[in-house]
Amino acid sequence: MNMPLKTETLDAASSSTCQPRQEVTLPTSDELREQFPAGESLTRAIADYRDQIRGVLNGHDPRTLIVIGPCSIHDEKSALDYGTKLKALADEVSDRFLIVMRAYLEKPRTTVGWKGLLYDPARTGEGDLKQGLERSRKLLLELSELGLPLATEALSPFMMDYLGDLVSWTAIGARTTESQIHREMVSGLPMPTGFKNGTDGGVAVAVNAMKSAAHPHHHMGISRSGAPVMITTTGNPDTHLVLRGGRGVTNYDEVSIAQAVAELQKAGVSSSVMVDCSHDNACKQAERQVDIARDVMTQKNRGNTHIKGLMLESFLTFGRQDDGDELIYGCSITDPCLGWEQTEALIRSL
Repeated sequence: MNMPLKTETLDAASSSTCQPRQEVTLPTSDELREQFPAGESLTRAIADYRDQIRGVLNGHDPRTLIVIGPCSIHDEKSALDYGTKLKALADEVSDRFLIVMRAYLEKPRTTVGWKGLLYDPARTGEGDLKQGLERSRKLLLELSELGLPLATEALSPFMMDYLGDLVSWTAIGARTTESQIHREMVSGLPMPTGFKNGTDGGVAVAVNAMKSAAHPHHHMGISRSGAPVMITTTGNPDTHLVLRGGRGVTNYDEVSIAQAVAELQKAGVSSSVMVDCSHDNACKQAERQVDIARDVMTQKNRGNTHIKGLMLESFLTFGRQDDGDELIYGCSITDPCLGWEQTEALIRSL
């Protein structure tokens, strides 16, 4: 049931020049989890997925981790269709690859734009976080029940309270890797987390983030029952670096990876590296992901044990489209993606 809007004036003294702030009461994370619960068997499966990912990152499992899926999910039906295809492929190649599906529900923006299914599920620009939370949790449950481990980018720390129990791997994006709030959040997450290099392509920010997130923190937060609390974390030992390029500079080549590994080792943090084959590494050209993935896997097959995984943006239909009334089914409305045929052929070729 939608709650009535509560309107407040941000500053009574300047109410004539300021727009009022509107507030809509949301369910607590406890209430949402009770409405859309994860059963005991699913909870055990997600814990096992997290352990498998840890095994790959720690070198105990020789497989390659592949985090793959749409840039962002805007339509539940196409996401489930994609997930069904990916699950079948993942089972076939499970001796070589541990495949995790991207289920990205928040979209970071450089300025403004659609912020993702979580915030604006109807894509009207009006926003409906209550509906977004419900639809997002329901979708993650349905994808999880296919038998897929899921990955997401944690943009809002509060979101993880609502959805994090269904996630097996988390990314912290290039824009937020430097954020103290996100480092504190990661220090309390129960799953492996990848910090992306900064938007300038440098890895120092991510190295510092890994060091910070490995330590205990005390920070403000909201309890699962909705009360403001002080949260104490123990530190996350399962962080790693994700190389995604930056400002027109790529960093997936042998020299760049070696330099990144040297910085990680010098800092005394994990030297495990995942390569994001999209974003600045691909210069926003989806088809370039194929050659990048093959290049990185060649490096790994030649003996680079620091390379643990790949990230790929892939959907049912190749490319991207502008949002509108008549959309191409299974085609991204944010960054361009590989199509399914390309995706399947690439994974089999690797």
